[in-house]
Amino acid sequence: MDQLQQARAQIDEIDAKMAELFEQRMIAVGQVAQYKAATGKPVFDPAREDAVLAKNTARLQNRDLRGYYRTVLQGMMAVSRAYQRSLLGRDTAAYQGVQGAWSHIALTRLFPFARARAYDTWAEVFDAVSAGDAGFGVLPFENSNAGDVSTVLDLLYAHPELCVARMCDLPIRQDLLALPGAELSGIRTVVSHQQALAQSSVYLKTHGLATRVWGNTADAARYVAESGDKTLAAIASAQTARLYGLQILAEGVNEDGDNTTRFIVVTRSDAAAPVPPAPGRRMALLFTVDHKPGKLAGVIRLIGEQGFNMENIKSRPLPHVPFEYYFYVQLVCPDADAPAACDALLTKLQDACRTLRVLGVFATGPADEPL
Repeated sequence: MDQLQQARAQIDEIDAKMAELFEQRMIAVGQVAQYKAATGKPVFDPAREDAVLAKNTARLQNRDLRGYYRTVLQGMMAVSRAYQRSLLGRDTAAYQGVQGAWSHIALTRLFPFARARAYDTWAEVFDAVSAGDAGFGVLPFENSNAGDVSTVLDLLYAHPELCVARMCDLPIRQDLLALPGAELSGIRTVVSHQQALAQSSVYLKTHGLATRVWGNTADAARYVAESGDKTLAAIASAQTARLYGLQILAEGVNEDGDNTTRFIVVTRSDAAAPVPPAPGRRMALLFTVDHKPGKLAGVIRLIGEQGFNMENIKSRPLPHVPFEYYFYVQLVCPDADAPAACDALLTKLQDACRTLRVLGVFATGPADEPL
């Protein structure tokens, strides 16, 4: 037996032990799920997971391996959370659109073991999470080109029982899809969501292609697949092409190669453990101020004085109050003593704002990091 065979044999032995230990671990995870069901505790406990990561990575004598082991542990905990949700019947995640839509793609990456449930509208996603029919809802919140999705923000404002559990970014590459055997020279009309068409306008005009607005990109691809028309194409994702058996005629037809959509994960406030503030975490607030000179400026000044970097601020019409507005701000928690800084800021803002709601304290990152 040569060196490679010996190493592989050793790995096989270790893998067998790991499989046995994995089963033992998941039995214990099931017991944790039973306890959480009895006590009403949420599945996700970020403070506990942070402590587990720190404790177990410190056990490795080889410091060079600690980063790799941390990744292994994070994957293991994601699997454990998914298993607990399955046992507790909390493993349904909602999205708007059809299979293959960008919201569905984001959902499958964030919740790879969840039961995905589609709804026709964003409002129905919110209602499903609010009613407990889904544990989570995955919704687009902002696009790097098109800006914020105002309707989703308004729905957040209208649902005080919900909070933001996570925010993640998904790069968007739109391709030109058509039936197998179709040729670019034969395409006459392109169907897609209005934003996808707008982002691909330079390509479409260059090739003299007519456009038709569709409800969403994935449903446009489905329509092309079912049409049998080789003069028709859709702008959608490569994942959607595989789903509906279409060919990619042109890759990356959207104008901006850095096109990214930011998604939020919403859940019921009583089903989510409060994520403790920590350096780099984001805190989102919804607030209103008296309609008087300097009130909004005073809030912004307090945010800066407490050491928070305000990543963005959005204003939206206040429901049933003509020409007054509510505000959304997203803040980066400071590097030093973030919990105390958050408490101090919220105390000061209570006095400066007419109404104040903490929408969530959450981590941000790519959609490929499961929740």
